[in-house]
Amino acid sequence: MSNILILNGTQPYEAAPGALNSSLTEQASTQLRTLGHDVRVTTVAEGYDVDTEVANHLWADTVIMQFPVNWMGVPWVFKKYMDEVYTSAMDGRFAHGDGRTSDAPKSNYGMGGVLHDKSYMLSVTFNAPVEAFNNPTEPFFAGDSVDDLLKPLHLTAKFMAMKPLPTFAAFDVMKNPTIEADFARFQTHLNSTFAEADDVAA
Repeated sequence: MSNILILNGTQPYEAAPGALNSSLTEQASTQLRTLGHDVRVTTVAEGYDVDTEVANHLWADTVIMQFPVNWMGVPWVFKKYMDEVYTSAMDGRFAHGDGRTSDAPKSNYGMGGVLHDKSYMLSVTFNAPVEAFNNPTEPFFAGDSVDDLLKPLHLTAKFMAMKPLPTFAAFDVMKNPTIEADFARFQTHLNSTFAEADDVAA
């Protein structure tokens, strides 16, 4: 089995304390341990040590990023975490710079990552309904998918050479929540994704 680091990137607010993302983090931790994986969890808003988090990433075979989508991106506390932890490890632990060399200063930007043996999974919650995505007639996302919206996160992981696992999303969690159904879908998603990941690793 594998080593899995779960990052709960929620920033609690009075109107949105982050209970759903905490519950999804707990569900993933419990379920993956039951499947035989070793799991570590970092709740970013509770504080962290940069060197410890770098070591956690190096220990992990897979990093799960769990967060609510705030203003089309990650909560500010999670962005701060990435700025501090990932920048610290640009010394060759996560990446050798940005991939360019003095011999080819205009080529291969973003290809300096060294975490080729690691994967990542995004697990996110939305106020937006599922019908807002993948539909060209909806004016806001205009046909874009969840992964289109989250492309900056995918590129951040690609910068470190990590490979993507399928994204999970819970939708309409504030106005029309279907929490029990979301938990059931998440269970299926974890079982499928990590069984497939183990098969590939084997």
